[in-house]
Amino acid sequence: MEKKISSKAAFLAGIIKENPVFVALLGCCPTLATTKSVEAALGMGLLVILVLIGSNVLISLLRNIIPAEVKIPCYIVIIATFVTIIKMLTQAYIPALYDSLGVFISLIVVNCIILGRAESFASKNGPKASFFDAVGTGIGFTMALCIIAFIRELIGTGALTFGYYFPLPTPLKWQIFPESIAISLFVQSAGGFLVLGCVLAFIAWRHNVSEDKKIALEKARIEELKAKKAAEVAAKKAAEEAAKKAEEEKKAQEAKAEEPKDLESGENKPQEKPVEVKEETKADEKPQQLEPAKEVA
Repeated sequence: MEKKISSKAAFLAGIIKENPVFVALLGCCPTLATTKSVEAALGMGLLVILVLIGSNVLISLLRNIIPAEVKIPCYIVIIATFVTIIKMLTQAYIPALYDSLGVFISLIVVNCIILGRAESFASKNGPKASFFDAVGTGIGFTMALCIIAFIRELIGTGALTFGYYFPLPTPLKWQIFPESIAISLFVQSAGGFLVLGCVLAFIAWRHNVSEDKKIALEKARIEELKAKKAAEVAAKKAAEEAAKKAEEEKKAQEAKAEEPKDLESGENKPQEKPVEVKEETKADEKPQQLEPAKEVA
């Protein structure tokens, strides 16, 4: 199943998110060997871009034809074909650049960037997306080479030059600071390792700072949500207490309204319980029976 990806996403990924040198650490051999000057680094980057475009597009067109059992040898043959063509053209039209890069032009065949993009992207996507992926990855690789070469050439020679390898009418040279105070170590092999390590350390530091900011923002957002939730709970509790108090007052008023009022003062007085008077019941006295009158003789 082919992986669907937009051309814009494929183009931008190779420059920033999946930069072959600064992120994936691929192609370190030409990165260290061809970055003594910005011009040589730019030339190497352009050759890699041309090989990437040709191999990616052709492999994408043949991805459904090449058998899975022999795909890696087929990819290498295709890449080697484009490298040979680029090498012959460079030797014919830009001989100074060809002499400067030397064997590293031929080593593009085994460059991990070329074979990696062919295997991971071109063999799974269409020609259009593969083209933009090749251009983006090539630009990312060239940008990395030029950044390292700029630092090495500037610190190592005190100047920047252009036109010694490419066929320009007049070579250009910008002397930034005197060559006497330049550090020649940076244009040697050890300088390449040193500059690459410093650039990677700077990128890692920037990444850590960015992650710390994201974490701080996330914590602040969580604290804000907690405070908002606590305020909502407090407001709800206060509303419940107010409703309860109002209910109690209402009941008290109703109970007060039911009590009898004093006619004079009009104030409510507590109703007194009637005193029960116990009446003693006296036993009915029997009427005295009159004695019958004696008859007079």
